[in-house]
Amino acid sequence: MSDTNSPAPRRSQRDKKAVQPFISAASSGPKKRKRTSSDTENDAPGPVDAQAVPSDESGEDEDDEPGEEGYEAPKVKGTKPRRKSSPKPKATPTAKKPRAEKIVMPKPLKVAARRGRKPKETENAYDADQVAKDTKISADNPLFNAIMNPASPLQSSAEDFLESLQQSPESTLAELINLVLRSCGCNDSVDADQAVDFDGIVSALDDFTEVLKQENSPVYPLTSKLPVFKRFRKSLSEWIERLVISAADLGALYTTQMMETLQQWVVSMSSSQIRSFRHTATVIALEAETALCDVAAAVDKEAEVVARQREGEKKRKASTKGPNPRLKELEQKAQAIKRQQNKLKSYIKEFVDGVFVHRFRDLDPNIRAECVRAIGLWLKKYPDYFLDAHYLRYVGWVLSDANNHVRLEAVKALSNVYDQSEYVPSLTHFTERFKSRLLEMATSDVELSIRVAVIHVLGDIEGHFPLEDEEKDKLCLLLFDEENRVRRAVSPFVRAVWEEDTDEQLSAQNKPNDKEKGRIGFKVLSKLFVRWGKALDTIAGDAEESELGDVAGDEDDVVTGGSRRAHRRKEVIALVTEKKLGRVALAVEALWSEIEPLSDWEALLELLLLDHSAAGDGSQGAASPPARAKANGKQKVDDYQVADAWRLEEVEESVLLEVLVSALRLAKEESTGGKKGEEENVSNNITRELIKGLPRLFIKHQSDQGRIAEVLAIPTLMNLDLYLEMRMIAAYTALWDDVIKQFMSHSSAKVLSNAMTAIRYFMEATSLSNSNSTKILELEDELSTQLRDTIAGRDEIEVASFSEDEVLALGAWCTRLAILTGTRNMTLWIEEDEGGKQSSAWDIVNALVERGRLGYKEEEMMIEQALHVLMLHILWKTKGLTADKEPTPEEIRYKEVLIEQRETFLEKLVEYAVGTQSNTVDGVKRAAFKHLLDLHVLYSSTNAISPEGTPLPISSLALTLDDEVQYRCAGYIQAEIERYAEFLDDDNDEDDDSQRSDAEGSDGQDNADAEKGAKAKRPKKPKKATNEGLSDVNPRDLLEREYLFIDVISTFLRAIRCGAMHIHHGAVILAHYGRLEAAFDACSRVVVDVLREDSIMKGDPQIIVATLTQALQEGYTLVLDGMVRDEMNATQLAKLLATCFVVRGNQLSVIRRLPAQYIIQVQTNLLSWISKRLAGYAANENKKSFKSAIDFFRVLIPLLNAIDSRDALKIKAHMDQVFAEAKVEVSPTSKVWESQRAYEKRLGAIMSKDNPQMPKAKRGRKKGAAATGAGASSGEDESEGDGIQDEDIQDRPRPRPRPRRSTRANPDGVDESTGDEGAPVTPKARRGKAAAQRKSPSVEAEARPDDGEGSRSASPLPSLTPSEEGDPEPEETTTPRSSLKRPREDEEDEATGEANGDLDDEMDDIPDIQVRRKRIRH
Repeated sequence: MSDTNSPAPRRSQRDKKAVQPFISAASSGPKKRKRTSSDTENDAPGPVDAQAVPSDESGEDEDDEPGEEGYEAPKVKGTKPRRKSSPKPKATPTAKKPRAEKIVMPKPLKVAARRGRKPKETENAYDADQVAKDTKISADNPLFNAIMNPASPLQSSAEDFLESLQQSPESTLAELINLVLRSCGCNDSVDADQAVDFDGIVSALDDFTEVLKQENSPVYPLTSKLPVFKRFRKSLSEWIERLVISAADLGALYTTQMMETLQQWVVSMSSSQIRSFRHTATVIALEAETALCDVAAAVDKEAEVVARQREGEKKRKASTKGPNPRLKELEQKAQAIKRQQNKLKSYIKEFVDGVFVHRFRDLDPNIRAECVRAIGLWLKKYPDYFLDAHYLRYVGWVLSDANNHVRLEAVKALSNVYDQSEYVPSLTHFTERFKSRLLEMATSDVELSIRVAVIHVLGDIEGHFPLEDEEKDKLCLLLFDEENRVRRAVSPFVRAVWEEDTDEQLSAQNKPNDKEKGRIGFKVLSKLFVRWGKALDTIAGDAEESELGDVAGDEDDVVTGGSRRAHRRKEVIALVTEKKLGRVALAVEALWSEIEPLSDWEALLELLLLDHSAAGDGSQGAASPPARAKANGKQKVDDYQVADAWRLEEVEESVLLEVLVSALRLAKEESTGGKKGEEENVSNNITRELIKGLPRLFIKHQSDQGRIAEVLAIPTLMNLDLYLEMRMIAAYTALWDDVIKQFMSHSSAKVLSNAMTAIRYFMEATSLSNSNSTKILELEDELSTQLRDTIAGRDEIEVASFSEDEVLALGAWCTRLAILTGTRNMTLWIEEDEGGKQSSAWDIVNALVERGRLGYKEEEMMIEQALHVLMLHILWKTKGLTADKEPTPEEIRYKEVLIEQRETFLEKLVEYAVGTQSNTVDGVKRAAFKHLLDLHVLYSSTNAISPEGTPLPISSLALTLDDEVQYRCAGYIQAEIERYAEFLDDDNDEDDDSQRSDAEGSDGQDNADAEKGAKAKRPKKPKKATNEGLSDVNPRDLLEREYLFIDVISTFLRAIRCGAMHIHHGAVILAHYGRLEAAFDACSRVVVDVLREDSIMKGDPQIIVATLTQALQEGYTLVLDGMVRDEMNATQLAKLLATCFVVRGNQLSVIRRLPAQYIIQVQTNLLSWISKRLAGYAANENKKSFKSAIDFFRVLIPLLNAIDSRDALKIKAHMDQVFAEAKVEVSPTSKVWESQRAYEKRLGAIMSKDNPQMPKAKRGRKKGAAATGAGASSGEDESEGDGIQDEDIQDRPRPRPRPRRSTRANPDGVDESTGDEGAPVTPKARRGKAAAQRKSPSVEAEARPDDGEGSRSASPLPSLTPSEEGDPEPEETTTPRSSLKRPREDEEDEATGEANGDLDDEMDDIPDIQVRRKRIRH
């Protein structure tokens, strides 16, 4: 009885689910079978344990498969099913072997993860009806329900489907197609006849498509964010794979129409216009193709086995006479396999040609990514078929895809291709064709993960198809990339290059020992670093610069531009710190785990201590080192000989010094996470070696500032306490002397910074405090002595004449003192005058600063550093103030001296920064300006009180900037902005000139037009002397110039935020919003934030009125003067400033709003200003400026967002009044006044929004306009209230896109709406009369009352008007004004297309009806 009823429950997954509770028990019983290769093995024990009725079913079907696998296990050695010997062996062995051995084995892990039945209530929680209600997808398909149910066994579902396929193929195939439809989010179904009717597939899909079009956004599982669909994609893929593999095992794949039917439907659906159909069908096709690849690969392998068996039988038959039944059986089997192969290849080809070839270039990047990911799997699973140039080219083409995810999938597809060595010859053509693209992606792709993946692929390519030397170098340059992941990814490739070069050098040596091999390896590494570094400098355009802020020591690097750049680098000296790693240090980090000799820092130190300066012949080179070797007596003489194989050039020695410093640092870091005590041992070992070697490095490299800078970084890696433990205080003081000597003898920024770091590290060693105190005093004495020696014999330093060497010496001395004062309180030393016997350092530095008014360019750096010293002195003195209410006489005197010094300093700062009498150079002026504002920020009233409310010591010393000085500071900022804008414009002009020169030979007229355009582009930009020599500008110069500029601007912003500068002066920055670069725009947004806080939150709204008015006036003056091309920047500024009207909180809630009268005041002020401009331009007949001035109304539109109808009426009245006073006439037809009409229309829209007296037709039209913005385009979008802001910025090209959007919408929506009327003429009228929509609405509006002038396309529209509009009478109020539009057809056709300025356009019928009909469609 159970046998007779079994087929029906197996057809339906719901009936199968009714038996689900027994499955949970299976997890406790058959633990041995949990790791089997089929899902049915987990399901089978349930019925056996439950009762006898299901046990018959399991004996009939489910136990067959475990039994078969149990039989195969002994035959296939080493496979997992070896444990299952109990089930009965009743299957045909040969057909099942490949499936059990190769295909099905990997799958149970997936299903086990999916079917983990620990939470038992999860199974009961799944409710198909509830899911259908939530997702709006019918639950009538058992296959879809099985995939959706996380507790359903997919293998059983697939096998039940195949069993039903044998009994009732048509209805079962209909279930399969309905599964595809449900996966697409479609609730339509096909019956048994439709499923196999291949000729009717297209018409059926058209019907389904029409139904789906009615839904705004149909949900389909692959892209839905609903939690119930979270695992749908994975389950669908798994079910398809299990279905195809099981069908192949049972033979249904070759004997039924399952695959043909699925292909016919899926291929047709993959070309649908509906994204859900196209996406889902593509995914199903690709997953089926992937499963077919598994099956085909297994069949091919079985074919090879059978072929070998046939050959063996043939050889056996040759030795024995008579018939061989075994051979005949094998031949029949080979023929059957051949038929299977042909069938599988036909399926595979159909999916590729019908789906993949078309969808891999789909408009949707998700579909393209699916295709590329799938072909990557095919290349891996079935290389015999897919791994050739024909299929690889699809991957190559996608390497240039615009979407990051698609490109990443393409690279992943190639990741395993080159690992299959037997197929490498077929990759030759593909590699040669796309290698250049892969290199380009590795070096310059915007996505980091893509670059990393491509680098790995290129490393695989190098193993089979060696790259050219140029290509290798290009790839090796990534070792210096800014991204750590890229550096680490390319390090194996760099190691291979290093090993290749090292082996080449070793082959030329005669049996080198290990030490010689190591030295040759370091030589090769340094050579590579030097070569790549030069290539990198050439690419960056700064090959002549060094990284030290000075002219490089290598004479090859010293060029004419080096001194200028070196001098400019002094201005960014604050950027030079010991924590910034150079390119070599970053490269060593990446190669640390790849190149073993890098960790042998002892050998590297020994190599660097050798003398590599000897000339070519070895006898001379080895002559002097033996003497030192004898004196040491610790090493053999040969160890000190320098062979040509590892003799280092100077630049190579510099590189290896950096490598040594990095290796020591990494060795210490590596020991940090090691065993207990390992870090101390490594640190002590390093210190012991450096105690002996570091003095020799100082002696050897003290004359080269590049190398000595690296040597000065080494002491910070030592354990200084070891000096005391080893009783080597003399060696420690000698180390102090070496560092002080370098600090006092060099002026390089990097040398001084590293020396100061070492001194600070010495001072932190408390166990050596006595030595440290003595040595720091010696350093101060040497500074004092050096200063007095330099200025000896000069009484009036302010006007004395200094030689060039003396200026350099004083500049270096000021730099040293500034660096030392930056880390140590030197106030007592600076003020020390030995009781009046000599001048104090404060007086001398003040005298040097006085020379700033002379304007000597050569003394710029010296005076900058002197100002820095004085500023640091004031800061240290301020820090020493006390807050006692009853100060001592010493504290009072201390405070008086501070005030006196501060006032003296402030006088000089004001004179140099914004004074009019001095002849200060730019660098000194910039430094004085920054110090002036920083000093006022320090002593501002906002900093005088602590957060707890108690007064700080500086409260009695508060400073305020005079209004005059504030205006001068704002003027200085204005000048700096103009100077930087000219710098950028000159750079851009040079680029334009070079481009024009490249195109000179094309056409004479084009050249003339280009020249005219160039002159028009820069009419008022005279070049200044400061911009000379920009022809050799490079990215580093641009970056440094930007840093200096933003440094000044940020100082100004800091003063505004702290209240030292009035917020009103922020208008200087706001006026140039959008003109410069993104960093400057970020500064402008800071001003807006402060403005919003001060004006609204602190209750001072007049500030915002004055600031906004000034910012917009100055910003648009740039447009009127031709400094800026158009009003785009000013419009963006207006949008930014409009945010000042409202302060919003969480979730955009309005916290506070600016009163409306102040917004009106901003508008009226700007209207008055622009009307005067218009009157002046009209009087002077300056048509170009007149037209530009009218465009200012576009700028005013964004400022209307926060007003109501009454405010709009006031603004409209003021505009009419100022136009009348200025005698400016607004033309209602001229295109020139288009911006003003848009502004007036916006005012009218605001007035009609809240005014109940306005005609109803206008308000109805406004609703229609909103609908138009959502879908169709009616040619009069400008009446939309909020959309006008963005549209008006580029109003001229807007009329042309409107018909395009309209025609694009036609296929989706208009056909259905017109279908109700049965008039196919309407779409043509919308498409063909796009111009008529813009030209003739007024004429049709006049013709409507009598209906006597209806055109051929407009005739149905008036008939719809009464039913749609309901109240057409108010539109007659526009008839007198609409007559103004009649001349526009005769005078200016183009201008008629832009007739969007009048409010009367809101009453046109054609756009209104289109909007209504679109709403009906939705």
